[in-house]
Amino acid sequence: MRKHLVGIFIVVSALLPVIGNAKGCIKGAAVGGVAGHVAGHHAVAGAAAGCVIGHHRAKVQQKQAAQAAAQSQAGANTVPHNP
Repeated sequence: MRKHLVGIFIVVSALLPVIGNAKGCIKGAAVGGVAGHVAGHHAVAGAAAGCVIGHHRAKVQQKQAAQAAAQSQAGANTVPHNP
């Protein structure tokens, strides 16, 4: 049991910098892990898929927010001038 815990700790420590940059991964992994477990004891596969999906959704949301900000900035710069 102790060897398993040490192995898990080493893997998590190695992946911590990657996980920190993966927005949406933690939330997606939690949801995917639960769904995978309920769907037939495939929690690890569900967590991995959930991480990928969560990261993709966060990336799309961030891109949409940047586009909306750019549009509102462009709209603010083109205010009509009435002399």
